[in-house]
Amino acid sequence: MTGALAQEWHLSLLGAWRLQRGNTTMAVASREQRLIACVGLLGCRHRSFLAGLLWPKSSETQAAGNLRTTVWCITHAFPQLLRAGAATLELDESVRVDVAALQRHVATLQEQPGIQAPESYLDHLTRAELLPGWYDDWVVFEQERLRQLRLSALEHMARQYLAGNEPGKAVIAALSAVSIEPLRESAHLLLVQAHLAGGNRAAAVRAYTMFASRLQGELGVLPSNQLTDLVSEFHPR
Repeated sequence: MTGALAQEWHLSLLGAWRLQRGNTTMAVASREQRLIACVGLLGCRHRSFLAGLLWPKSSETQAAGNLRTTVWCITHAFPQLLRAGAATLELDESVRVDVAALQRHVATLQEQPGIQAPESYLDHLTRAELLPGWYDDWVVFEQERLRQLRLSALEHMARQYLAGNEPGKAVIAALSAVSIEPLRESAHLLLVQAHLAGGNRAAAVRAYTMFASRLQGELGVLPSNQLTDLVSEFHPR
């Protein structure tokens, strides 16, 4: 590995916040963490936008002052991490961000449906929770956006496995989606289809029954006819 590559910045936002340069993990204060995470997720943004987003309860003057102080701390402690323009802020283009890498991988799968996703994606997509324990409004929005992206990718993988006559893998992909969103019917539909494709009628009925019970208990509604019809032969209405 060259010296330049060894000094690359790596920003991790999935599972836990972590900033590394090479193999060294940096100690970063909470205020600096939030600004780095913000531009890591949102990209280049105007300074006034970032100030209002990160310090919503402060006056405009106070928020701008907080931002200036935070930028100064980051640029002095972590050179070549932040690109600070006169009016905008962004991470340097050389910084590697795990969320961006995940988004690129998912986009490739969706744009080129013939590409088979590596099995390692299953575990990664299941565990790739964005900044757990962070409850800022802007973070919650990004968490939900990424959650929907992960769900879409897992369902895509389940459909690929079904089409490729790999029902066992389809079950795992569908279960992964269900674990993220227990009330998502499209994931349960794939789960039941995968069980049936594997010849596991009892497992299919059990998955359907558990989902129907939870759906009725929490939302007061029934599964769709499309899902119910899959098991109607074994589980009369």
